[in-house]
Amino acid sequence: MDAQGCLAILRKIKDVAFATVDESGKPQVRIIDVMIVEDGKLYFCTGRGKDFYRQLENNPQVAVTGLNPQFQMVRLTGKAKKLADQKTWIDRIFEENPSMKDVYPGESRYILEPFCIDSGELEFFDLGTSPIYRESFCWGEGAAQASETSTGQVSAAGSVKVSQKAEASDGSPDEGAAVRVGEEAGPARHGSLVGRGFQITDACIGCGKCLRGCPQQCITKGKPYRIQQEHCLHCGLCFENCPVKAIVRRGE
Repeated sequence: MDAQGCLAILRKIKDVAFATVDESGKPQVRIIDVMIVEDGKLYFCTGRGKDFYRQLENNPQVAVTGLNPQFQMVRLTGKAKKLADQKTWIDRIFEENPSMKDVYPGESRYILEPFCIDSGELEFFDLGTSPIYRESFCWGEGAAQASETSTGQVSAAGSVKVSQKAEASDGSPDEGAAVRVGEEAGPARHGSLVGRGFQITDACIGCGKCLRGCPQQCITKGKPYRIQQEHCLHCGLCFENCPVKAIVRRGE
């Protein structure tokens, strides 16, 4: 899985949840159509009279979530950018999504404003396989910012698993480029999709209680024991049960 693959899943689901914050700081969520996905960008639109539009104008940070019939979830956080050349983009959206012509016939379509999200963080979470599988990415400007402060080894696919100190591309990524977070990741930011979960420190005594209790059996023996982050539920059972408190939240 990569960033473009995650965006393609959201496009296929199409009707996904978009969350914003209103003027009083309360969360608001609604179902919005993903109209276009291409070149590492997700496009959508909304009417200028809607509360959603006003919230985007006041605070363009959004969170997006979709779940497909295979129980594969994609989460996205990023900044929604209003596009110039409004009529051209709205016409393109209507060409790609003909059902919109019944909802906004004729010239009424131009009450809509087009937006795109071209960078941020993504998480792919597959509950339809055993053990579960998850992967997180920075993409677009988020990947570029990570590469400025990180070192890493680029994979053949053009994305990189982030290490404890974070790894990223060694060049300027294209619009669809992503930094992948695999087994381990650097410090998680508040509200971040990247670098979450738990890790086992050198204080581990090797008692195996974490492994025996893990619902996904994603902990392997070693000095210290190690959590396979790509299969971790982030449930916190190992964290609560460790007799010597050797398991900590990543980034703390």
